[in-house]
Amino acid sequence: MGGRARQARHATGMTRNNLADWISFFDSNHPIYVNARHSKVHAGLVAAGIERYLARPDLTVLDYGCGEALYAERLAARTGRLILCEAAPHLRERLQARFAGDAHIAVVAPEAVAALPDRSFDVIVMHSVAQYLTAGDFTALLALFRRLLRADGRLIVGDVVRPDVGIVTDARALLALAAANGFFIAALFGLMRTALSGYRKLRQRMGLTRYSEADMLRTLKAAGFSARRAAHNIGHNQARMTFEAAPVSSPQQ
Repeated sequence: MGGRARQARHATGMTRNNLADWISFFDSNHPIYVNARHSKVHAGLVAAGIERYLARPDLTVLDYGCGEALYAERLAARTGRLILCEAAPHLRERLQARFAGDAHIAVVAPEAVAALPDRSFDVIVMHSVAQYLTAGDFTALLALFRRLLRADGRLIVGDVVRPDVGIVTDARALLALAAANGFFIAALFGLMRTALSGYRKLRQRMGLTRYSEADMLRTLKAAGFSARRAAHNIGHNQARMTFEAAPVSSPQQ
């Protein structure tokens, strides 16, 4: 009971309506990136982090909850097929228009992913999404991912928020990134805008779903994966965590 009780507490009362609010926010003109330099640096770091898990150039990869996917072309060049899944409808439409002529990239809704046949993917990446899901919704997604992964596939869950990591830690990580990449002043103003934005209000009202390392490993094991915490989180914020998981064969398989 201990692990599941902790997970329920970490969910901070989030509901499916809360998830709809988060989707609506990310479908808007939000202030998450302070300027174009920030978005470019962020995309490069995420791409480099995901590339560590692309062992062969012929892999079929799912990026679940891809957001703006500014790194997509870079990943597509390292894969056989890249599927971008995005729940925010207007953002998804923009992605579909952007990649309409690219034979290596497809953009789909979550419902389309759920309808795909078993063993469709070599790698599934879900980066910076788990914190916006209830523990129950995350567990349901893990069951889907296990069905969709090939026997030797890998699931990568990135940017998992620990219980002891709050908004101050996130702000410090952003400022360190900005200082190293030439947009420190913009980041200061960006943090002030964020403090007054819908993101700050949503985060205060709904919280984020948080997992300790032990909780996440326990959750992945219960869903049928063997897992380990990666040495480095994907992205700039090393106070958060990335996990690499592989489906465990059941006796029926």
